[in-house]
Amino acid sequence: MKAEAPSFAVVIPAYEAAGTIGEAIESLRAQTAPAAEIIVCDDGSNDDLEQALAPFRDQIRLILGEHRGVTAARNELLRAATADFVVPLDADDVYAPTRLQRLGELAAARPELDILATDAVFVSGGRPSGRFNEKTPFAAENQADAILDRCFVICPAMRRERLLEIGGYDERLRTAEDWDAYLRLILTGSSAGLVAEPLLEYRLGSESLTSGRVQTLRERAYMLEKAAALPGLAADLRNLAERKAAVQRGRALQEAAREAVAEDAPEARRRLLEVSRAGSVPPRARLGALVSSLSPRRLRRLVEATVAGSSGRPR
Repeated sequence: MKAEAPSFAVVIPAYEAAGTIGEAIESLRAQTAPAAEIIVCDDGSNDDLEQALAPFRDQIRLILGEHRGVTAARNELLRAATADFVVPLDADDVYAPTRLQRLGELAAARPELDILATDAVFVSGGRPSGRFNEKTPFAAENQADAILDRCFVICPAMRRERLLEIGGYDERLRTAEDWDAYLRLILTGSSAGLVAEPLLEYRLGSESLTSGRVQTLRERAYMLEKAAALPGLAADLRNLAERKAAVQRGRALQEAAREAVAEDAPEARRRLLEVSRAGSVPPRARLGALVSSLSPRRLRRLVEATVAGSSGRPR
């Protein structure tokens, strides 16, 4: 016998989103199974966000705050929600009309799940440009191993009590704060399920918070190092997390060197020497960095071929 469908709180962090948030909320009003709560956190916007939300004020709860970033806004929304599950929606994305219904059906069929996902369609320049699970396959099995390798869910519903139990989102992260949350949920016992239908329209090239490539790689390493330190984590998973973290640290060093050489920065030689000494960097890239450190400008093409991880042919 199936359990009853849980309640869902759709939570929307919003910063300078006056031009897009109306369409996002309209997609929630069109749901075949309405959300129990729709909560928006205005992260200190300077645009006319409140005016854009005016037509929906009787259907949403609005939290006003100073600009602290998307991760802090997600935590404000998590603390404000009361439904069984929280479901993130970025202010420039939209749900298909049946998304919450299908998530509820999945939860009723598999009440042990703490993470409920659907596929998503990427939209770039107003046109579909592929599906999320084509590029990042969902892991039906061995989810603990897989989540250390890739973020295989996108904007899933998460059981609110479990997300609070693990401490919510890590506000030290400016990128991949969602992946970090899924990782900690799964490594501490949660399981994810998938509705294999593209019920989220995820818009690329928006004004969502982005960060530099080096910072992104460093934050991935930090996230994986935290995972390796989780109490009670099995030894094989700890070792895997440590290896994955080392790879990300090595990639961050290589990217920092590549950027410094490309910009003729004064620290280019130091960055290349750091790569040459890093045990987490492949031997060929270490050798290329060492040679390039003798004359970064003249050997820029060699750096592109070795440090940047290309096929070896200058680009």
